[in-house]
Parts: sequence; C-alpha cells; structure tokens
Amino acid sequence: MPRPAYLVTAFAALAMVLVPVLADAKPGGNSSSGSRGSRTYSAPPPTQTAPNTARPMERTATQPSGPQQAGAPARPGMPPQAQPQRSFMGALAGGLLMGGLIGMFLGGGLLGGAGGLGAMLGLLLQVALIGGLIYLAFRLFRRRQPAPAMAGPSGYERQMEPAPMGGAAAPATGGAYAPPARDVQLTPQDYQAFERSLIEVNAAWSRRDLKGLRDFATPEMVGYFAQDYRDLDARGWRNETRDVKLEGGDLSEAWNEDGLDYATVAMRFSLLDATFEQASGKVVEGSTTERQTSTELWTFVRSGPEERWLLSAIQQTS
Repeated sequence: MPRPAYLVTAFAALAMVLVPVLADAKPGGNSSSGSRGSRTYSAPPPTQTAPNTARPMERTATQPSGPQQAGAPARPGMPPQAQPQRSFMGALAGGLLMGGLIGMFLGGGLLGGAGGLGAMLGLLLQVALIGGLIYLAFRLFRRRQPAPAMAGPSGYERQMEPAPMGGAAAPATGGAYAPPARDVQLTPQDYQAFERSLIEVNAAWSRRDLKGLRDFATPEMVGYFAQDYRDLDARGWRNETRDVKLEGGDLSEAWNEDGLDYATVAMRFSLLDATFEQASGKVVEGSTTERQTSTELWTFVRSGPEERWLLSAIQQTS
C-alpha cells in the first residue's frame, strides 16, 4: 500500500476507536447511576409516564449481595464509600496515545524514515483495533447484566397512580389495575420538591457547581457528576442544559427501610441540551434552539419527613 494511503487508513481506524461519543451529556448522561437501597438491583415498577423497563444500574456503590453493606449507598450528608474510578475509555485513549509517542521516538524518531514510521503505525493500528474491541466487549457485558426480578406482583399488571407533577391529569379509577403499594405517603409538597430538584440539579450542573449539586443530591451522585465533568474536560468539552420543563410525571414506588424514606418517580421533561467545545464555544452535540424530550426515573432519599429529599439515582428506560 502506498505510504499516503497507508497513513490515511491507519489514522482513520485509530480515530474510529478514540473519537468520543457522548450523547445526552445532561446530568446522569445516558447511563443509570446511583443507589436505591435494597432495591438498587430491582427494576422500578413501570408507570404511565415510563411504561418501559428501567435499565439496570451501570454505576452504583451498592453491593449486589445485600443492602447497607460495605459500599452501600451513603446516607444523606455522609461521604460515599468509594470514589469513582477513571473511565475505561479515558485510560485506553491515554495509554494508546502515550504508546504511540514512545513508539515514534524509539522507532527512529518522528521523521526517522518511512520504514520505521510505517512499522510503528501498523503496530499502533493493531493495538487501537484490539483496544476498541475490548472496550466494546466490556460495554456490552455491562449492559447485558440482568437486574434481579422484583418481588411481589408483576409491575406490568399494576397501573401506577400518577403524581401531581407537571400538570398530569389523574386517570379514571376502576378496571383491572390498582395503584402501587406504598409504605411512605407522599404529599403535594413532596412532588413539588421532586420537580424543584429536577430544575436545580440541571442548573447547578450547567454552572459546574458541585457545591450546589450537594444541596440536592447524595455524595454518591455528586461523585458521578464530578467524574462526568472530568470526562468532558478530557475531550475539551462542556455541557449546558437550559429551560428545563417538567412535562409530566408519576410515582413508581415509595418505601421506607433502615430509617430512610425512598421515592422513585418517573419524569418526562423537555430542555435545551448542548455540548460545546471549550476552546471555540462551538456546539459539538445537541442544540441551543431545538428542545429535546427525555423520560427518566429519579430516586430520592430522605432521613425523615421533615428532612430534604436528595437525589440518589437516575435511571434510563429501555
């Protein structure tokens, strides 16, 4: 293969492996993160707002063996048990780039001849392709881990009682469906707090305000937000969400365990979501003018009826 064509092929293949893909960079990104106490590995019951199954947790501090063990979700105000690790893709990209630079100099220098450069690029191409396959296999394995089935009646046989969020109208009563069983009785003020958290978390996220995020989220979730900031910084990007509006929402489940109240609510909201290149301010993903609509399951936790609800998990739907 002629040298120019060889170089183009090598760099194109390397770019396909290393190019960042970061769709939906809003808080929580496009992953399921956080903890739901003993129900972390159980899918929340579907609702009218989110009828599809929630995706299993991809980032959580809760161990699958049982609730409130080592690595269990931190109580409000307590630090998480472990800090998020550097992303696999970031480590892979860094290793490949460093290996390439070392290979350039050890292989006779950057301009040390076509033979040395071609051999180095061939090796780098092979390493990049193998690394890409390993990364894809890693991601596929994580996404295919099944969530344990939730005990009790099938969620698909129960009609969720909608919460007074986003102006959603209550459905007609009767029929074969019953409202979800709840250990914790929620008030209109609780639903207002959930809606406010949706707005405030997005506002603090856009300001890159970790202190503001700590006012509305558990330490575990703040740790994931901080990791997402680092992932964006590694690409030279920043993300902003604006004009967030709750379009509708309803309750999936609410319960109490170990002295903590939990509530998982489905929320459908619209927003302006744009990711910018830090150096130029150019939009690289999303839009500053076209609204996007998302449906997510947010779980909140509090230590008592008089305490503030804190965001403890965000889950995507299938």
